[in-house]
Amino acid sequence: MEFEEKVTAVEHLFDGTVIDLDRETVQLPNGKTSYREIVRHHGAVGVIAITPADKMVFIKQWRAPLGQVTLEIPAGKIEPNEQNSPLETAMRELNEEVRYQAEKLELIMPFYTSPGFADEKIYLYHASGLTPVKEELPQDEDEFLEKVELTQAEALKAMQSGLICDSKTIMAVMFWQLMR
Repeated sequence: MEFEEKVTAVEHLFDGTVIDLDRETVQLPNGKTSYREIVRHHGAVGVIAITPADKMVFIKQWRAPLGQVTLEIPAGKIEPNEQNSPLETAMRELNEEVRYQAEKLELIMPFYTSPGFADEKIYLYHASGLTPVKEELPQDEDEFLEKVELTQAEALKAMQSGLICDSKTIMAVMFWQLMR
């Protein structure tokens, strides 16, 4: 069976700070025409940071789309000058958000967040050998963050309560469980 859709036209609808939006006209495998609204994103990183005391590092912050506070792993978008180095983004975000540096950053896996409508790819890293940074990078002006360190049992409770509710952080906690 043929699956590939052929793009016959692209209408660029929106240029944003975080995302862009395109509307594609596609020819389906059966010859009919359909439309796809696609969110374009530069990509991002997420960092599974485990302290020497065996606690995972999270960020507490407000998430406007959800209308609630969440706990998430340190993460952030890949800046245009970092396109060829998600590792560089991971190091920067670890410093900016939780003020740690890692002796070792290992790529666990890249994954797509919602391939039904977005091309956002997140590179998930595991950080080990954490130590406080000597030189702090400035935080984003529009971010209000609080560092939180949880045991595995506390992280699982936060998942059950809905405080941890995003895919990258749930994957990180599950990875942490598998590490044991």
